[in-house]
Amino acid sequence: MCGRFILLTDLSVIVESFGIHDIACDFKPGNAISPGQQVMAVIHDQGRNSLVPFRWGLIPSWAKDPSIGNRMFNARAETISEKPSFAEAFRKRRCLIPAHGFYEWQNMGKIKSPLRFSLKSDQPFGFAGLYETWRSPKKECINTCTIITTEANELIRPIHDRMPVIVPKDRQAFWIDPDNHHQAGLLFLLKPYPADEMRMSEVDAKTFQCPKG
Repeated sequence: MCGRFILLTDLSVIVESFGIHDIACDFKPGNAISPGQQVMAVIHDQGRNSLVPFRWGLIPSWAKDPSIGNRMFNARAETISEKPSFAEAFRKRRCLIPAHGFYEWQNMGKIKSPLRFSLKSDQPFGFAGLYETWRSPKKECINTCTIITTEANELIRPIHDRMPVIVPKDRQAFWIDPDNHHQAGLLFLLKPYPADEMRMSEVDAKTFQCPKG
């Protein structure tokens, strides 16, 4: 799973790294971004990459109650093309969610100790994401997203059996292109990021509130 992530950098770095042409959101870096908060995402629209805001926790367009988004902050890669909550977004509304790292909690008896996972390069990367627009009975729109997860790589597996999908930089344009309907190619991207390109570091437990469960 992915329940907390980090994004600490200048906006200019995100713009350069993801080839952003249009910025349609406030830049809000954070040390422990959690579900329910606003996040920045990269979408490709009308031939340009845009940085837009989404609430983290996807609400399907057909949902009757927006509270469903509280538990849909992750989507499993293995069922993403079939599950009704995500299938249409997978076909048409894919995004990248910029990050510098993410957290998992290691059980130490009755204590959970946070660990940070990031790239050895210290560069920002993009989680594979999906997005939706939900319209309330009063015609109010809420734009939301989810982060796709896959099986953990060798570095993360001793701590957790899942990890968020990190899209390789040279495949980011392929992932967010809304005209790309190559399902097999898209699904092929949803695999563990190479462990030898990542690192793990300990974090001060007092800094974070451990997730429930």
